[in-house]
Amino acid sequence: MPLHNTEELKAGPTSELESSLHDPAQETYQFPDSAQDPQTVYQTIHDQLVLDGNSQQNLATFCTTWIEPEVERLMTESADKNMIDKDEYPQTAAIEERCVHMLADLWNSPEAATTIGCSTTGSSEAAMLGGLALKWNWRKRQRASGKSTVSPNLIMGPVQVCWHKFCRYFDVEIREVPMEGNRLLLTPEEVVKRCDENTIGVIVTLGVTFTLQFEPVKEISDALDELQARTGLNIPIHVDGASGAFLAPFVEPTLPWDFRLPRVKSINASGHKFGLAPLGVGWALWREKHDLPEELIFDVNYLGGNMPTFALNFSRPGGEIICQYYNFLRLGKEGYREIQSECYALGRYLAEEIAALGPPEGQFFDIIYDGHGGIPGLCWQLKDPVASPFTLYDFADRLRERGWLVPAYSMPPNREDLVIQRILIRHGFTRDMAHALLEEMRSTLDHLTQHPPELTLATVESTSHDHSGR
Repeated sequence: MPLHNTEELKAGPTSELESSLHDPAQETYQFPDSAQDPQTVYQTIHDQLVLDGNSQQNLATFCTTWIEPEVERLMTESADKNMIDKDEYPQTAAIEERCVHMLADLWNSPEAATTIGCSTTGSSEAAMLGGLALKWNWRKRQRASGKSTVSPNLIMGPVQVCWHKFCRYFDVEIREVPMEGNRLLLTPEEVVKRCDENTIGVIVTLGVTFTLQFEPVKEISDALDELQARTGLNIPIHVDGASGAFLAPFVEPTLPWDFRLPRVKSINASGHKFGLAPLGVGWALWREKHDLPEELIFDVNYLGGNMPTFALNFSRPGGEIICQYYNFLRLGKEGYREIQSECYALGRYLAEEIAALGPPEGQFFDIIYDGHGGIPGLCWQLKDPVASPFTLYDFADRLRERGWLVPAYSMPPNREDLVIQRILIRHGFTRDMAHALLEEMRSTLDHLTQHPPELTLATVESTSHDHSGR
């Protein structure tokens, strides 16, 4: 029963909670003995959260960091809605179904009115559902032809960790095409070289995490068509559209990447990325009903009604789905196009400005991705890493001291030698913020060139040895 009598709580020694703040072990690891005043508890947690970074300056995350006041209100009003309980919350269930059909229409499904799909907690869960469907359908085909089902494999390029998890958790051989030289994406040639009768599918990423670029879905699909004509191997495609599935339909509507390609059997997407919904919603859709095996669908009848479910999670909040629906109605294609187009424009502007940074005799950075043909944003490398007085890690650390999170990281195999830095542009990042970031970057470059980290370290060591000698 809720605790309504806050006066009784105030009668207790609220100083117990306050004093526990000075004992991290007590605060973090021990369950408290008694209830406390709600305002004191709120203020305690609120003050701790102030130490988090400013999400508007987090240029590493793909996720939504700005929402409208109406979305905040809908989230508050939906805090008690359990998405799995469709009998108790039929209107929330109807909204989820509408979103599925609206996405099917957006992604050019041949059966948009009857397409099958579901919401998830994010695109990682949606990706795993897509992978499971590929494995189950492959196993059916193998058994029907009397072949072994022992060694399934899945082909992909440089992917987000969820696909590594899928292959490990569900016992599938991962055939991840390594980066080589200037080839940083999956290509048709590399896909075809790795296909065999145990290949359950190919994952093509519409917006690679590392470089933000779209992989060539149509070209890979065409190569698999040719492979089938030559060998009889019929290998499906799953598009990981975590970011791109909420970008391409609005800014590149003629780009063939979705269900217009018959070989694309399923798509996953993050509603809480460029779908602009609050954190905690993804989507999985299949081209046709038979592309989702019936064995993956469970009927649940103990929540008040008989209902099918094919998610990895069970109970989960419904507010994010309601807010996704709000965005669909609120923005429409025109609104999404305006928002995403402005994000792209800011990314391209930053790419031009960052490419020009450096002393008069030359620039520091080479732009790898400039905001064309992928996700809104950019990434770059040092023009001459050997001669540079600092690394991109130094550059990222210095920016972080000023509140800007601009990540630096090395590429996956076989390009671990290549270190890049990346900026993502999301809704809520403004031109004024872009100008402020550029000023901070110029200041950081001035500092690092005048005080190279290696020189500073050598000076400290020299001074230390000098003092110890005395």
